[in-house]
Amino acid sequence: METDATMSVGKKLVELCKKGDNMKAIEDLYSPDIESHEAMEMPGMPAKMRGLEAIRRKNKDFDEQMEMHGIEVEGPFPFGDRFAVHYKMDATEKKTNKRIKMEEVALYTVRDGKIIKEEFFYTM
Repeated sequence: METDATMSVGKKLVELCKKGDNMKAIEDLYSPDIESHEAMEMPGMPAKMRGLEAIRRKNKDFDEQMEMHGIEVEGPFPFGDRFAVHYKMDATEKKTNKRIKMEEVALYTVRDGKIIKEEFFYTM
């Protein structure tokens, strides 16, 4: 069963992401030693990152490159010290002006009330 702490972190993350307040989620909920794993490497962004500063930069870069039109966030779906969140995003890539519908599942691992690992599953 999920722990109360894991579920509390998951609910807070979902609440902040629904508002588009990802940076507050990072500041409030992430461990300083956070690990982030993307499904694939992107230009200028490795698939694996570590530390709050790297995660802040990744999110800032995404915000600078994409104009968000809408986001749906479902979850958390708990399992022990982990929880999953389902994201659906509607955005326009600023450089190409191409509208993109994105969908991904993120798996978060919690320890001592902080997210220590995030893993993203998607296809391009």
